[in-house]
Amino acid sequence: MTAVPERDREAMREALAEARAALDSADVPVGAVVLDAQGRIIGRGRNERERLADPTAHAEIVALREAATASGDWQLSGCTLVVSLEPCVMCAGAILSARIPRVVFGAWDDKAGAAGSVLDVLRDRSLPIRVDEVVGGVLADESAELLGEFFRARR
Repeated sequence: MTAVPERDREAMREALAEARAALDSADVPVGAVVLDAQGRIIGRGRNERERLADPTAHAEIVALREAATASGDWQLSGCTLVVSLEPCVMCAGAILSARIPRVVFGAWDDKAGAAGSVLDVLRDRSLPIRVDEVVGGVLADESAELLGEFFRARR
C-alpha cells in the first residue's frame, strides 16, 4: 500500500469540514475541494440538494463550478478534486468534462460509486477522456462515520 501524501490528508480534512457544514441544511454530509496545480483551494462544495432543491447540487458539482469561476476556465486540467465520498456517475461525468486529471476520495460507496467500487467511469477506457490518477480511502473511516451518523439519525 502506498503512503498517502500529507497534502491529500490536509485537503481531505477541508473536504470533511465542508461535509459537516452540509448538516446545517439536512443534506447528506459530503464535501469537496478543488486544488489548483500549486495545491491552493480554488473551489469548495458541499451537498446542497435539500437547501437548493436541486438534484445536481452534489458537493463535487458545486466545487467544480466554483473552481471554474475562480480560474476563469471550465477546463481544470491542472487541478485535483478531493471529495469525502466516492463520486457517483453524475459527478464522474462532470469530473471528466472538467478534464480533472486527479481525484482523491474518502469513503467508498458500494451502492453508487463510479470510481472503482460499483463502476469505474473515471478510468473507463471506452471513453475519450479519463482521469490519470484516482486515490481512494483517504481518511475513509472519518468520512464513513460522518455518513453513518447522519443516516442512523434519520432512521
